[in-house]
Amino acid sequence: MPGFYVHEATLRLDTGADAAAPGAAITVALCGSWEHPPPCPLAAHHTAVQQEGQSVRLRTIFAADPRQEAEVRRRIDAALATGAQAGPDGALSRWTLLGTIAAELTSAEHEHARRIAGS
Repeated sequence: MPGFYVHEATLRLDTGADAAAPGAAITVALCGSWEHPPPCPLAAHHTAVQQEGQSVRLRTIFAADPRQEAEVRRRIDAALATGAQAGPDGALSRWTLLGTIAAELTSAEHEHARRIAGS
């Protein structure tokens, strides 16, 4: 049975950057591509974006075997640390990673985590 987790990141988008690009970078890091058939190979996940101006907070909910939790978090951090992701149109979005933390699931996120895990 998978465990349910949240990885939270704070970043600053460059002017003109797509706020969805960091989430796409996370999906590429976890799944190899942002377009793939389900299920996600390492960890079913969803990234919520809250943007206020150039500041963005990402909350990535993921379901994974507890033995894979550290690897999933490492991949998320590495993807965000690159600071850039090309979109489907080839346009490059850039950002500066300000920090990441392991966060707690909210009650609403528990239900979402169960849905993404298919349980």
